[in-house]
Amino acid sequence: MHLYREFPPHPALAGNVACLWTSHAVPDGAPVRTRVLPDNCVDILWQDASPLGKVAGMMSRPHHVEMRAPVLTVAVRFLPGAVRAFVDVPLSELQDGHPALADLWPRAEAEALAAGLWERERTTAQRLAVIEQALLARLRTRGPARADALARAAVLRLEASGGAVRIDTLADGLGVTRQHLATLFRERVGLNAKTFAMVCRFRRAHAALRGRDAGVDWARLAGDCGYYDQSHLIHAFRQFADATPESFLQTAP
Repeated sequence: MHLYREFPPHPALAGNVACLWTSHAVPDGAPVRTRVLPDNCVDILWQDASPLGKVAGMMSRPHHVEMRAPVLTVAVRFLPGAVRAFVDVPLSELQDGHPALADLWPRAEAEALAAGLWERERTTAQRLAVIEQALLARLRTRGPARADALARAAVLRLEASGGAVRIDTLADGLGVTRQHLATLFRERVGLNAKTFAMVCRFRRAHAALRGRDAGVDWARLAGDCGYYDQSHLIHAFRQFADATPESFLQTAP
């Protein structure tokens, strides 16, 4: 059994946080296996089995998770380009990684948050409120940065185009050089702009398959989602889902 739920963030965090979420995995005679797909977001997760927390960096490939014992997870998912308000390292250093939160925050702060989450029984709402208060406290100590606003503007344009906008066109539209844009993505997004755009296209194709079980016109889907042809679509699914589109459709929950 695997129960997953999403919750809207505190209004003061809505400009940085996509959602908070919980997951409760209870193996029933067999491990719970989950395939996590790239989504252009960074998450911080806290689990009852490893209470100090860890960061899931931007993903350029799928991540396969196997849970053999019951695990309760509470987490926050940041909007693309918004997590640098809460961590002090270039986000490219976190790509495809899962560093401990105590390596990115002052250890005492990470330990205090973990204690608030796990030292006594709490409801889900209470645990999520603990996370929100910790994030709000960090937000209050950091002034708004122009680079953060520029990063959000860049990713919003890429997302709005489904990853179709050219990188030099994106830089021109933001009034920066291509080199400056590359630095911005490395420091404040976590993937280079080209890979971010590729994930945008993949997510668009993935969304188009949701609820479908057969009868997909793959060539048309490829064109609608910004791929050159069907083979380009297949390559993207192999890269980001470890599957062809057809096999992914057969195994997707």
